[in-house]
Amino acid sequence: MSEKQKEFSRKAEIKAFDTIHRRTIKFNISKYDAAVIKGKEQYSNLQLARQRLSVIKHRAVNDMEDYLKEFEYNFMQNGGKVIWAQNSEEAIEAIVKICAKAGATKIVKSKSMATEEIELNHELEVNNIESVETDLGEYIVQIAGEKPYHIITPAMHKSKEDIAKLFHEKFNTPPESTPEELTAFVRQLLREKFVNADIGISGVNFIVSDIGGIALTENEGNALMSVSFPQIHIAIGGIDKVIPSMKDLGLIWPVLASHGTGQNMTVYNSIITSARKENEIDGPQEMYVILLDNGRTNLLAKKDQKVAFTCIRCGACLNACPIYKNIGGHTYGTTYSGPIGSVITPHISGMKEYKHLSFASSLCGKCTEVCPAAIKLHKLLLYNRRDIVEQKLSSPIDRIVMYGWKKIMLNRWIIDKPSDKMKNAVIRLFFRTAWGPRRDVPVVKPKSFNKMWKEMKGIK
Repeated sequence: MSEKQKEFSRKAEIKAFDTIHRRTIKFNISKYDAAVIKGKEQYSNLQLARQRLSVIKHRAVNDMEDYLKEFEYNFMQNGGKVIWAQNSEEAIEAIVKICAKAGATKIVKSKSMATEEIELNHELEVNNIESVETDLGEYIVQIAGEKPYHIITPAMHKSKEDIAKLFHEKFNTPPESTPEELTAFVRQLLREKFVNADIGISGVNFIVSDIGGIALTENEGNALMSVSFPQIHIAIGGIDKVIPSMKDLGLIWPVLASHGTGQNMTVYNSIITSARKENEIDGPQEMYVILLDNGRTNLLAKKDQKVAFTCIRCGACLNACPIYKNIGGHTYGTTYSGPIGSVITPHISGMKEYKHLSFASSLCGKCTEVCPAAIKLHKLLLYNRRDIVEQKLSSPIDRIVMYGWKKIMLNRWIIDKPSDKMKNAVIRLFFRTAWGPRRDVPVVKPKSFNKMWKEMKGIK
């Protein structure tokens, strides 16, 4: 068992029986569920929209290299600079070099899972560069010293009382402050950060190939402030974010909004193709786009699982997953949690260390049901499990148990011959620990269903 798996098991047990955590998540996700039901009402044929989105993203995944090259050419024609980063180290090195060249010491960041993936804030701090998250949820978890809990709602695990208490401890705001009052406080605090920032760093929701631009989607306006006030704009996104054409956004943006937050459209949707031109008075003087691999080509090499990159990061599968709702986002120990994270993380970050995530699923299929890109996530988890066996990464005891189980299931007499007392003794001896201290061990009845069926049908 890897250290990551041990940590996962330890955290899962704690969170699964944390009643306060369960109550908070249940409340917050219930608000999401109600909004999404309403948001989906804008579609007369939602299944058709999902199919069309799937086709667009499949095309992007299958011809990713060509579309990325097209983006690079078009973006550079507009005066931008493209940096290809094979891993997090190269991405961080590039950003630190840009900061050093500009003499930058203050950075504002909009929400970006890619920067969380490479742990950019920590690396900037090591280099004496202040990096401030400007998305409200991201800012909350940053001052709390935590990682984002959810890919769309970073502070989903906190109640309004938790946040009021945190701000009181950090800024001495009144402990009974309302969400509106705390939002106004943060808005005032961040204005100074925007005005004085040397560099703005954003994520990338979509890399638009045919126009050589990036698309940003947000609800707070902080991304626009982050990229327009500073003199340098750095955008970083995974290579899987590429889409073929600007016209594809006409479908993708509403689908993302309805499944991510229950809106018809996200409040702010921006397309940025370059830094400030000569005849323009606003915007940065320089713009860089960092195209991050960081293990993504490992997944692209997988015939069955590369379809996971058709994901548009709406977070719907997390909110639907019974496992996620019980153990929470931090338990996964990864940037991308929930079903989609359990599919892609073992390939991006290492199957040996993260293979356990592919088993952190009930395989109920709810994630597949709600996915706007129609990704069969529960099947991809099974493909991961297959790869674990083929790569001989499963433990010897697992292989022995599964071999024995296969033999038993293929030979009915092995099941029928032992008495119920013997079966119960074996279960108590070998499965009590695995079954857990909080559950009663199943009891085998004197007559099996098979035996009762034969008696009812008069079969000897």
